Amino acid sequence: MRSWWRVVTLALILLLLLVFLGYRMQSSTLQPDWSQPVKLLIYPINADDSQRTARYIERLSHSDFEDIERFFAREALRYRTGIGRPLAVELQPLVEEKPPRVPDEPSIIESLWWGLKMRLWVGLNDEFDVDDNAIRVFLNFYSLDAREVARHSLGLQKGRIGLVNGYADARVQSVNNFVAVHEALHTLGAHDRYDARTAEPLWPDGYADPVQVPLFPQTRAEVMGGRMQIVPGWAVLPPSLDHVIIGPVTATEIGWRDPDLRVDE
Repeated sequence: MRSWWRVVTLALILLLLLVFLGYRMQSSTLQPDWSQPVKLLIYPINADDSQRTARYIERLSHSDFEDIERFFAREALRYRTGIGRPLAVELQPLVEEKPPRVPDEPSIIESLWWGLKMRLWVGLNDEFDVDDNAIRVFLNFYSLDAREVARHSLGLQKGRIGLVNGYADARVQSVNNFVAVHEALHTLGAHDRYDARTAEPLWPDGYADPVQVPLFPQTRAEVMGGRMQIVPGWAVLPPSLDHVIIGPVTATEIGWRDPDLRVDE
């Protein structure tokens, strides 16, 4: 009987510790303070452990991510936010340990369990407490000839954590940065605006130019729509953030826009 109570007591203590740990790992889901630059912290990871990927990461510098800062500055100006520099990118040191793998087509329980493991992994590789005005994006780099590449990139609003899968090649760094921005905006409260089955943007809010005539081809992408719809049934990733905008609904979700205000395109 004593041993049974000891097991129960230990289980309760472990449960309390997990609850406490989960509480510590949860940061505010309130919108950031745009009166000062939001910090986007980029943590590179050598996801395929290849020498080619390692060499690419070693050569990374702040200049490889400047288009992200320009994108946010341009869009903030378009929405007349009065924010001079809405976001600042800070490249962080290489993270040696691999993040927990995102399950394919996870159940609700699996998603919650993965989220807990991810926040625990972040805490062990960085810190539990993070500035409310900071977003942490962990960028899995793979060489172009990698045999296996993780399928899912995602952003967690709790903890403001993003996990992005990209390629270690300068020719596609602009696409890596677009995906990083998409996931970073998830951490700020923005929602997807595409069909999960087809990956095609949803009209009208997932289109950059939903009322243009003719409607196709779309030459820009709404950042949470994810793709440019060329013709019905065919949508492509934007080649760079120069071909991407933040749509009105997304701008509202991140605290840039009153729903009743007009936007000059």
